[in-house]
Order: sequence, then C-alpha cells, then structure tokens
Amino acid sequence: MMPNANKDKRKSSIYTDKKGFNYYQTYSFFGSKDGLKKKVQKNLGKDKTSSQLKHEKEYWDNYYNKIDDAFVTSEVKPNTSSSKTSDTGSSGLKDNVPGGELSQKWTDYRSSLPLVSPANKQKQNIIIIGTGLAGASAAASMAEMGYNVKAFCFQDSPRRAHSIAAQGGINAAKNYQNDGDSVYRLFYDTIKGGDYRSREANVYRLAEVSGNIIDQCVAQGVPFAREYGGTLDNRSFGGVQVSRTFYARGQTGQQLLLGAYSALSRQINLGKIKMYTKHEMVDIVLVDGHAKGIIARNLITGELEKHSSNAVVLATGGYGNVYYLSTNAMGSNVTAAWKAYKKGAMFSNPCFTQIHPTCIPVSGEYQSKLTLMSESLRNDGRIWVSKTKNDKRAPDQIPESERDYYLERRYPAFGNLVPRDIASRAAKERCDAGYGAGETGQSVYLDFADAINEMGQNTVSARYGNLFDMYSKITGENPYKTPMRIYPAVHYTMGGLWVDYNLMTSVPGLFAIGECNFSDHGANRLGASALMQGLADGYFILPYTIGTYLSKEINSEQISTNDSAFDETLQSSKDIIDKLLSNNGNKTVESLHKELGLIMWNNCGMSRNQKDLDQALKDIKALKTSFWSDVKVPGNDNSINLELEKAGRVADLIELGDLMIRDAADRKESCGAHFREEYQTDEGEALRNDDKYSYVSAWEYKGDKSSPKLNKENLDFENVTPTQRSYK
Repeated sequence: MMPNANKDKRKSSIYTDKKGFNYYQTYSFFGSKDGLKKKVQKNLGKDKTSSQLKHEKEYWDNYYNKIDDAFVTSEVKPNTSSSKTSDTGSSGLKDNVPGGELSQKWTDYRSSLPLVSPANKQKQNIIIIGTGLAGASAAASMAEMGYNVKAFCFQDSPRRAHSIAAQGGINAAKNYQNDGDSVYRLFYDTIKGGDYRSREANVYRLAEVSGNIIDQCVAQGVPFAREYGGTLDNRSFGGVQVSRTFYARGQTGQQLLLGAYSALSRQINLGKIKMYTKHEMVDIVLVDGHAKGIIARNLITGELEKHSSNAVVLATGGYGNVYYLSTNAMGSNVTAAWKAYKKGAMFSNPCFTQIHPTCIPVSGEYQSKLTLMSESLRNDGRIWVSKTKNDKRAPDQIPESERDYYLERRYPAFGNLVPRDIASRAAKERCDAGYGAGETGQSVYLDFADAINEMGQNTVSARYGNLFDMYSKITGENPYKTPMRIYPAVHYTMGGLWVDYNLMTSVPGLFAIGECNFSDHGANRLGASALMQGLADGYFILPYTIGTYLSKEINSEQISTNDSAFDETLQSSKDIIDKLLSNNGNKTVESLHKELGLIMWNNCGMSRNQKDLDQALKDIKALKTSFWSDVKVPGNDNSINLELEKAGRVADLIELGDLMIRDAADRKESCGAHFREEYQTDEGEALRNDDKYSYVSAWEYKGDKSSPKLNKENLDFENVTPTQRSYK
C-alpha cells in the first residue's frame, strides 16, 4: 500500500510568470511509478482575477485529492457488489451504490449486473407512465431490448409532453471547445452547483454517460447547431466556466423529444410498445409489497382500467405547479408520484424547488402560467437595473453610468452566468430594495445591445431568433431594440421520489426516472442538465439496472388483473372520484389552486423563514379542509371531464405542499435553492450546515392522520470536499 496522500493538508500554490501566465502547482502521486510524489503544474492562462484563481485552486486541489486517493488505494480490488446502508433508522433504506473507485463504479457495476435472457425478456411486461424525454427514451430502449412495454400519457400524443418546452440546451462532457472540460469537471460543477446535497456516485455516472447521449441524438437526426466547419457548436450555461451545452436554437427540448418520439414510434409500429394516450394513472397496485400494475383512468370515457406488469416506471416530471404560477405546462402534476408515496415510496427533498431567473414577469391576475426565457440568453445578454430607486424612465433614457450590472459587480468570475439560485435571489433583492424595472418594479433588464453592436443583429437572431419572437408576441416589445424585462419564476423541482443507484424506489419493482426522482441535482440544478438526466436515465441507465429486479422475477407468474389487489385499488380510486363529484361546494378547483399557490410562494418560495413556515403549515391544513368541503366539480365520471382531472391533481398538490413545508422547516440551513433567511452569510449567500444537514431527506407516509416520518440518507463525500460555494 502506498503512503497516504494526506489530502487534508495538500500544499499547492498559484504563481504568475514573467509573461503574465498563471500556473497552479502541487505535488501528487499522479503518474508516479515508484510511490513518490511528483511536482505537477497546470497553465491557467492570462488575465485571471483573484476570485477566478481561487476557484481554479479549489478545483485542482479537489481533482488531485481524488487522483491521489485512487492511487494510494489502487492495490485494493473494487467491490462491485457491496453497498452501504444509509442512516435511516428502522427503514432499512439502501442506496445500493457499488464500492470501488468513483470513475470505475458504473463500468464495473454494469459489467457485473444480473442479466435477463432474450427469451425471458419477451415474457416480461413493463408499464411506463409518462412519455417525455425520460419516459419515451426508456420505453423505446427497453422495447428494443425485447421487453413488452405499455406506455401511458394523459396528453393526446407523446409529442405533447412538457419536455417539448425546454429551450436552451443539453450538457455533455465532450470538450469540443478544447477549453478544459472533462467528465470529472462536469461531475464537480454539478456537485458544487447543487451545493453538495447530491449523491456522488449518481452524479459521476450522469457525467460519464453524457457524451453517449449526444452521439445517440445525432444518430437520430437531432439538428444541433454546428460550427462553420461542421462540428457541433457549444455554449455556456450558468455555474460553469466551460462551453459544454449542445443546443438546437431555442428548441432543444422539442428536437430531442422528436428524436425520442421517433424511436418510440418505431417500437409501437413493431408491436413491442402498446401506447395509451389520454390515460392518467390514478394509483399503483401492490401485491405482496411489490409494484405489479396500475389503475388508469381513460380520460375520454371515464372508465377505470386495470393493467398488470412485472415492473412499473414513473417518468412523470416535477411538481412545480404546486405554486400555481410556474413555467410548467398547466397539466403537469404530482399525482403519480404522490400515489406512489402513499403506497410506500419515500419522497426526498421536496422543499428543493428551483426558481428560474429569466422568465417573463407576471402581468395580471388572469395569468395561469408563466413563460420561460432560456438561460442561454445570459450568454450574450447583460442583466442590469437602474442605480436610482423607483426609476420609471424608459431603459434607453437611462445612461450607461447610471446602470447597475449587479451580477457582474457581485460575481466577477461568472458574471451573468452564476447558477440559477444565485441569479434569482439577486434579482429579488434588487427589486425588493426598490431598484426593479418597469411600472411594477418587479423585473430587471436583460439587454442585448452590446451583443448586437459587437456581433450584428443577424448573428444574435441566428442564436436566439425564436426566443426573441416569442418574447415579442407575448409582450408586444421588440427585444432587438428594447431590453427584455425578466423576473424569477418557479421552474424545476430537484426533489422527488427517493431512488437507489438502480433508480428503484423504496417499493420493490417501482422505478422513477427523470425529474420524477431526486437523484442528481442536489439543492440546485445547473442549466441544461435536466435534459441530460432524462435521456441518461432512459437510454443508458434504467435499461441496465432494471434487470437487477426483473432477473429475480422471471420465475414469478404474471399477476392477473383479477387479483383482489387490483379490485381493492380500483374501488379506492372510484371512491375518491365519487367524493369529488358528490361534493356540493361553491368554490372552483382553479380558485383553490390559486390559494395554494399564494401560500406556497409567499411562505415557501424563493426564501423561507421559520415564522412563515409555521403559519403556512396551518394555512395548508385549513386549505385541505376547505377543499374537501367547498370544492365544486361539475359533470360526471363517464365522459371527458377536465374539472374532475384537475380536482384530483390539486388535491394531491395540497397534500404535497404540506410535506414541502415540513421539509423546509426541518432543514435549518440554507443550501442551493432552499434559502432560509435565518441562515445566510454576511454577503447574503446560502449558509450550509454540513455537520447536521448533509443528508437526503426521505419522507415516509404514515397515514392521513399521522405525521410523516423523516428518514435520512447520509451523504458521504469521498472525492470532493464540500466548501462554501463561491462564484466571485
């Protein structure tokens, strides 16, 4: 065994040579053959600020700590079968992360996974709920492998999934720009961007397979932007200092979904996938504690249908609509995940909700959703407000000397490309202080004047033309001539169903992928990483890991839908529907949803404090009572009934709101998008408490009349050292 690298006392330094180049130097076992530390140097380039150099030193210290740890333990053979048990009390929750070196975990584990033979795959039935990027790619992949797949979506076509609304891009560590990107740097940026609240092994695997995603999508014909010479183009997103984001103008999600939809359609045509459109899953069916099917409602006829399977996969997206106003499609909901929670699947980190910094501001009470403007706009647009409070002048009347480019001022290393949580809080702070733009004062400017002057309008239009057109149609303003007005809005949810390394929930046979699970983003998601996770889970991870469960089920008989478990679950679902329809209240579902949104946004939104959270918990309890006594759902259950659909979803969102508030109150720290006003640095940044809160919360349902139980999956950082995030 080699001597210990003594990583906690690494001696490193930054120096500048006579020509102005900055160098990082340290001593490492890296490349050593005799067990001796050797001097290593990295050229960091010229014109670096002290903050940038500090960030570089932190990054390379972590990098060589990782390298040295792997080197000194290289004589130890990786254990690909072992897994650690999290500190979860009596729950027995296991994350099933394999042992061994981080960079080899997935490779070694994948090579040792139990397999299902081609003949046995043809006997296995899999139900997939949701047909966005995660669901469509998983369905297509597993059907291609030979499984029989039933795919469900409540839209009239898989092409209507909310993934189509994603604009800016998808991350991948391919280093096309030769700017120092790598799998490890993508891993590190993601861990750091999530404020050290995610599982190392899952994040590294995500970074590792990211390059394969781009190859897959190119093969499907996704029209990624290209350089003049024909190579794929890249741009930057928030929280990084490299260009790793692949994009198709402002339509990346749409184009990626078309690729996945094509693969899905091929398998439908071959008979390996049976597609159920206009069907909503209303409950999970458990047999002996295992997920063995679902109850689905035909949204055209109203009929409740029983469907059996050997495994169930949830790919149903996030729960941002708990706030009522969000960038999510109006139909996006938590029902599938919430029904799973009530059947024993633990719900993790529900309070980790992301506020996107670049959205079109609210313009009136009549709005039912908000419109996202892609983060990619922050590449070339500059964000500013007036230096004068309550300044009602038109932006072209405010001279340059009177403009505060506050992100560039506060965070010189990253400027306008700081992570979303930081950019959102900074915008809110400026507006709350009285410096906001427009008549309402609830917006800031996103200005492209400098980019247009430097590159020309044609170049800017080629990059962002469709986004500019969308903004113009919604606001009636020309962003080529007048700065956009933007304000933060609810966008993405990092929390979701708890899953292990295999993407299986705490219910055997029930899997969750994409935004539906919690696994990869910690307390804050970096821009362009949502599409990456959805396709990674669907194309390259779940098709392998689902075999760990199905290989043990090949000798089990297919559960018949005549089983009493199906009848009981169907009756329970029918009882809820009957209760909603028979209620003779005087409030619409929409009005109650708005009440929920106000409670959540005002008390558990961009910032939280104990007083507001305590009050919100009381308000949510009262709202739940009001919902079941006052809601009025017209129509019946044997035909199309949009109000009935909405009522069931809002009922689940109210209960979720309660859990989100409990989670936010329990986590007495600030981290990422979870900002507790009581816990912040002198500079107003998130102040973590790693000693007490370095864990994944995993809430366990204990019945409607009992409080949920908090279980904890401790986060062990073996390859990075959690530090106070700095983007200055």
